[in-house]
Amino acid sequence: MAELREVQITEEKPLLPGQAPEVAKEAELAARILLDQGQTHSVETPYGSVTFTVYGTPKPKRPAILTYHDVGLNYKSCFQPLFQFADMQEIIQNFVRVHVDAPGMEEGAPVFPLGYQYPSLDQLADMIPCILQYLNFSAIIGIGVGAGAYVLSRYALTHPDTVEGLVLINIDPNAKGWMDWAAHKLTGLTSSISEMILGHLFSQEELSGNSELIQKYRNIIAHAPNLDNIELYWNSYNNRRDLNFVRGGDNTLKCPVMLVVGDQAPHEDAVVECNSKLDPTQTSFLKMADSGGQPQLTQPGKLTEAFKYFLQGMGYMASSCMTRLSRSRTASLTSAASIDGNRSRSRTLSQSSESGTLSSGPPGHTMEVSC
Repeated sequence: MAELREVQITEEKPLLPGQAPEVAKEAELAARILLDQGQTHSVETPYGSVTFTVYGTPKPKRPAILTYHDVGLNYKSCFQPLFQFADMQEIIQNFVRVHVDAPGMEEGAPVFPLGYQYPSLDQLADMIPCILQYLNFSAIIGIGVGAGAYVLSRYALTHPDTVEGLVLINIDPNAKGWMDWAAHKLTGLTSSISEMILGHLFSQEELSGNSELIQKYRNIIAHAPNLDNIELYWNSYNNRRDLNFVRGGDNTLKCPVMLVVGDQAPHEDAVVECNSKLDPTQTSFLKMADSGGQPQLTQPGKLTEAFKYFLQGMGYMASSCMTRLSRSRTASLTSAASIDGNRSRSRTLSQSSESGTLSSGPPGHTMEVSC
């Protein structure tokens, strides 16, 4: 009875009828706002600490979408335009997202001390299991750009059972050859680190045009307080090993893959070569017109549409409305005509990996979307 009296005395203002649901609703709203803002975590790994931000809540029987950014960027500057795009909201409501920042690339990151040994890209890939273990996630769909695409590919090679699909933008699976190495060294004698990274991110046409987007990212990189850290990530990328993809061999990506590159982008040839080395029944190839070196920044709408189509091919979001595809009604059974060198404003979604198009559906079926 003494305990009962204590409870009664403490409850000076008992809940009024109907108040409890309102309190619960306010708590739910507060939690939703917190999730919309993202929750940032850091976890220790054998190769140092890694920071990542989680948006949303895990969905039953659905993998997490995990992103990895390119050199010179962090998760916000690399992916925010894509994930804030209106049509992307339908996707992010159905998946929890994990945005990984490479070590030292997160906002407010301290500069590493002189002589710090930055992880190799292989070691960055080996950090991902620590992230998934921390979050208790068992499977992912990865979206990577440039160096991030390489990291996710390396992870998928060593942990194929945990990767359901990959979207690889501007991937270069090859190690730098002697000619590339010599050219890189010569460029370093006449160009700053920030200019070399800009040349990696954007096409020469974009840099010459000096658009508002280029000015923005030139300013971000050139005045980054962690530029020394960025240079370390840049060096790790340039010292990457060859992924050694073999079509039909054991060393290949075993999940569905969508390769993406902009028309006349710096990495167009590398992505085309990567496409020729992967399983054509599992690989989609999307070459996007008028998108430059960073399609996720310049053409988030087109990339969102392709990503929805990719997810549908994996069995997710079957009821999603493909708005642009439905409006354009340009489905075709002919293969892409881009091989003859004509650069049409229509790009092709095709099952054949070798034809330089984005695959979906039965072999030979081609769907064109206006780009």
